[in-house]
Amino acid sequence: MIPAIHQAGGLFRDRVVALFPPVASVDVIDETFLVVPRSVVAAAFAPPSAWRRFWPDLDLQVYLDRGDQGLRWTVGGALVGTMEVWLEPVLDGTMLHYFLRAELPDGVSAKHVSREIRRRQLAAKEVSLGLKMTLEAGRAPGCPPPVS
Repeated sequence: MIPAIHQAGGLFRDRVVALFPPVASVDVIDETFLVVPRSVVAAAFAPPSAWRRFWPDLDLQVYLDRGDQGLRWTVGGALVGTMEVWLEPVLDGTMLHYFLRAELPDGVSAKHVSREIRRRQLAAKEVSLGLKMTLEAGRAPGCPPPVS
């Protein structure tokens, strides 16, 4: 503990903890640029059937549908927490931002947590690169996205 915070007493210490809450044990962030309009990427995430395909072991409930800007979910199932897909227009395409902040069930080992984080990082990249390959299919490198 930082001595100055410890000596300041409970009220100040409680405020510091409120400002800096503990980090989730599974905290995954991914970003991938897709050379397609944001609306096209949003459409790929819109149907709940896509969620089951991308994240088969997670039970997702939308708590904020931001249209072409993305979705936010509460997460249940294998993990408990929140997840977000944020779609940002950048140049002639879309930056796909992915955030997963969740906890594993109590009692799992640190080694298991590390393996789960790595597994979720690779799964996030698999989703984003899979979409990139599918949605950019037929586009020649260096060329703008096709107009729909």
